[in-house]
Amino acid sequence: MSNALFVVGEIGGNDYNYPFFNGGAVDEVRSFVPDVISAISLTIQELIGLGAKTLLVPNNFPIGCIPIYLTLFESNKREDYNRETGCITRLNEFAQYHNTKLLEELVKLRLLYPDVAIIYADYHKASMNIYRNPKKLGFTYPLVTCCGGKGPYNYSSNARCGRGGYSVCSNPSKYASWDGIHFTEAAYKVIAHGVLNGSYSSPPISNTCSQIVHDSVNLLHPSA
Repeated sequence: MSNALFVVGEIGGNDYNYPFFNGGAVDEVRSFVPDVISAISLTIQELIGLGAKTLLVPNNFPIGCIPIYLTLFESNKREDYNRETGCITRLNEFAQYHNTKLLEELVKLRLLYPDVAIIYADYHKASMNIYRNPKKLGFTYPLVTCCGGKGPYNYSSNARCGRGGYSVCSNPSKYASWDGIHFTEAAYKVIAHGVLNGSYSSPPISNTCSQIVHDSVNLLHPSA
């Protein structure tokens, strides 16, 4: 246990997806955040009690950039969208609220367990890099689904990936979203690389788990 890396999360996605997909308002779903953060904290403490010494705790993705959310919460108001990315502002603000509360809890846990490495993995910022710099990172369609059908984001509940009426793009590496909910392999690679090289992990995972990072980088870049 003491020599293993435990990845605790990303947790909270489905806890928020379910109410949002069923018409829940942002303020209502926001009230669930303390319980989600508490569950994450208790999980971390239980693992530490069992002997864990190194834990990577990811935050939540910017749901306002995900095709299913962009479709369900589509608006005619320009002010609802971020001008730079095209993502829905209030949904990303919600995700950031969860992330802020998670980081606050991790700071408390670090004080309680000073001999344990609790690493905060900023999936949110790592993926936002794709939406802010798509062309630089090789993405032509950051907000459009590769496997789906219909609509401005190529996502429809009537033509979901693998469920009839859908089509698959010819080059998934140009897309950030695979099926409207999950990222493509290309997008996950960008996120993973950012976390592993320390750009989006605090403290840098590259300093804490050098051998793990070295092995992971070799998987991402076999020629390295």
